[in-house]
Amino acid sequence: MTQSNQGQATSFGKTFRIAQQLTLAAVLAGLTACGESEPVLQPTETSTSTAIASESPAETVIPTPSAAFLAPLTGLPADKEITSRPFYVMINNLAPARPQSGLTQADTVWELLAEGGITRLVAIFQSKEFTDPIGPIRSIRPYFIQLGEFYGGVGVHAGASNDALAILQRQKKQTLDEINNAGAYFYRDKARKAPHNVYSTLEKLRVGTEKRKYTSTAAIPILSFDKAPAELANAAEATQLEIKFALQSYKVSYSYDSDKAVYSRFINGQPHIDKNNNEQLMATNLVVLSAKHVTYDDVGRLEVDLTSGGEALLFQNGKAISCKWERKEGDVIRITKGGQELPFLPGVTYYHVVPNSMALDKHVIFH
Repeated sequence: MTQSNQGQATSFGKTFRIAQQLTLAAVLAGLTACGESEPVLQPTETSTSTAIASESPAETVIPTPSAAFLAPLTGLPADKEITSRPFYVMINNLAPARPQSGLTQADTVWELLAEGGITRLVAIFQSKEFTDPIGPIRSIRPYFIQLGEFYGGVGVHAGASNDALAILQRQKKQTLDEINNAGAYFYRDKARKAPHNVYSTLEKLRVGTEKRKYTSTAAIPILSFDKAPAELANAAEATQLEIKFALQSYKVSYSYDSDKAVYSRFINGQPHIDKNNNEQLMATNLVVLSAKHVTYDDVGRLEVDLTSGGEALLFQNGKAISCKWERKEGDVIRITKGGQELPFLPGVTYYHVVPNSMALDKHVIFH
């Protein structure tokens, strides 16, 4: 690492520890970001709960943390400071590609439409260490690039649409592409038919990052977490939900497990599992975002607006909260209600982006 990168990493480490302690203090003190924090997306190094910022220094009490460190994207305890740069990986979601590998290790998963009404998954890997395969890996689109850069991540994909490839090459984006620049850090699984057979591992991806001299650390956006969000008190019950994207034959659904306090994921009524461990995919927080989609060619390729904001639904603890989503330059998408950011429960979050050409309640059914 160069002296400049070392300085950045050192600065980030100090900043992250300060922000992390403040965030954890807010959790332990019972301060909820719901109704307390501003929706304005501040630079990463200063993003903390405004409940803390609004108090005078003399009044602020920081209790002894119960965990030395927290994972930036899940709010879960970690045994060391996590500063590694995330990988955002394009995961094939066609039926022949299932079950996929590695999704149970992701901190965050996004599901978005690709052409033809199918969806693709973008898995964000940052806090967990594992040696199992990741994949099948598929091609990237412009809005997937934008999404991954919300997290400061290194993109991982196998090819790209023409528009996406032009962006990657013209702007010299830091990605690992199995077809164009990093084939040595991927492999083909002979048990799967092409194009559903491209895989990699964290080890291979890290070697590829080093060989290409990409930065290995990043200023991770600090998300708001609370173990008992106040907004849940009056929220509607939502232990079963179904999300419709475009194709009627493709239905995503979730069932809330009150014992584990997580939502279990299904596709077309069948459990969606991870091939590595045969475990069903689960998430603590579910978000559905309504966004503008524009089809711009005969193939059905899309432009997806991940900046302008819109309607949203947040599912936590077996309940549903009607809310908004918004994003400011340099930050991730934030979920808000009444102009205030809503916190996540500590755990994995799954996002789902649906077209705003129909009302959100036409895409999501819950009871």
